[in-house]
Amino acid sequence: MEYKISNRLKMASIILIILGLIGVGYGFATSHKSLDDVKKMIALEEAGHHGGGHETTTDAHTVANDHGTSHAEESHGEGSHADAKEHHDDKHAKHVQHQLENRPWSALYVAAFFFFMIALGVLAFYAVQFASQAGWSPVLFRVMEAITAYVLPGALIVLGIAVASHYIGHNNIFIWMDPDLTNPDSDKYDALVDGKSGFLNMTGFIIRGLVFIAGWSLYRHFARKFSIAQDNATDNRNFKKSFRIAAGFLVFYIYTESMMSWDWIMSVDPHWFSTLFGWYVFASMFVSGITVIAMITMYLKSRGHLPFVNDSHLHDLAKFMFGISIFWTYLWFSQFMLIWYSNIPEEVTYFVTRFQDYQLPFLGMVVMNFVFPLLVLMNSDYKRIPWFVVMAGIVILCGHYIDVFNMIMPATVGDRWFIGIPEIGSICLFAGLFLFIVFTALTKAPLLAKRNPFIKESEHFHY
Repeated sequence: MEYKISNRLKMASIILIILGLIGVGYGFATSHKSLDDVKKMIALEEAGHHGGGHETTTDAHTVANDHGTSHAEESHGEGSHADAKEHHDDKHAKHVQHQLENRPWSALYVAAFFFFMIALGVLAFYAVQFASQAGWSPVLFRVMEAITAYVLPGALIVLGIAVASHYIGHNNIFIWMDPDLTNPDSDKYDALVDGKSGFLNMTGFIIRGLVFIAGWSLYRHFARKFSIAQDNATDNRNFKKSFRIAAGFLVFYIYTESMMSWDWIMSVDPHWFSTLFGWYVFASMFVSGITVIAMITMYLKSRGHLPFVNDSHLHDLAKFMFGISIFWTYLWFSQFMLIWYSNIPEEVTYFVTRFQDYQLPFLGMVVMNFVFPLLVLMNSDYKRIPWFVVMAGIVILCGHYIDVFNMIMPATVGDRWFIGIPEIGSICLFAGLFLFIVFTALTKAPLLAKRNPFIKESEHFHY
């Protein structure tokens, strides 16, 4: 059975891309404010929160006069205090100015990484099906292969944004890219970042990124090639090749996914570290990828394109959505609880920042990624109801977007975060691109991997 992308879907993808470009452009256009504008903005904020905030200074001078301070000393003290205050205000204003400039870069990066991680999560899930010789899933292979078509362009976009944020945006995402932080003669010198510079440097960052992308893309290319070749084969040689490369890829994936999460996510906070972080990101991308498989499968089935997919397949996908959501929560809590309990300053600062400035998205993410799937998908019967699974899937995807948002934004924009036009525009841009690439890939091969050795078992999968 062949699939042809509808004109309506093409148009929707193009409209999303155009709206996204407009939103992203607006974000960049409005992010550059002069230092004077930033100072005025801060002054208005302070006036709103602390009316008459200069009383402390006045009281201090009054106390000094009461203790017999001469007019000359008072004048000198006022001048020194005024200079110090002005220096502090300028420094704070420049920091806020940089955070405002960071916002469109960060919004773009969060959305780019979110859609890329969906595709990479599906690629890992696809490899697991071959390595385990699963009998239930071959009817879904073409959907998985189509989603993984986004791995190469998606990964290149993420790496491109990261590198561009240094060369064009003046270190708007990754602070360690600033050469002053590793220069002992600079007033910005950071000994801890300098100590990590053997790993965190632009050359290594780019080379590692390209190696990751090459490995993932090569596996996807050959897995897809062998899968399509198996359709017209008279033996199972292509399937055996798929099995062998899937086993090898999973070893490569476990290492590179962890290193990628250190490079592309954790290094936005170069002072912080966690030994669980690679697994935590893996769980997020895995459950997001499985959720998208389920949603695209249900969309195609509703259009009459996947008659061989039944309720049992949907039930299994929903079980994975439920199970990996629990696994994600286990990793989230393990990371949080151990860091909170040990209370080591360089570790706990990560969560202190998020509790102070991101309490709503941080705690809301836990509800969306754990409590909601737990309550909705626990019942076995509900896992077979398409609209119920779609509803759960939408909440899970929104929750994991906020998860990525929470990983990136506190280190780049601080308390200046907001989900507005730049963030929504970035989501629209990459959602449109993702849909266009995935549904175009679906048109390139029949929707049923008809000569897979387990295809009959998969077609008649019931329990």
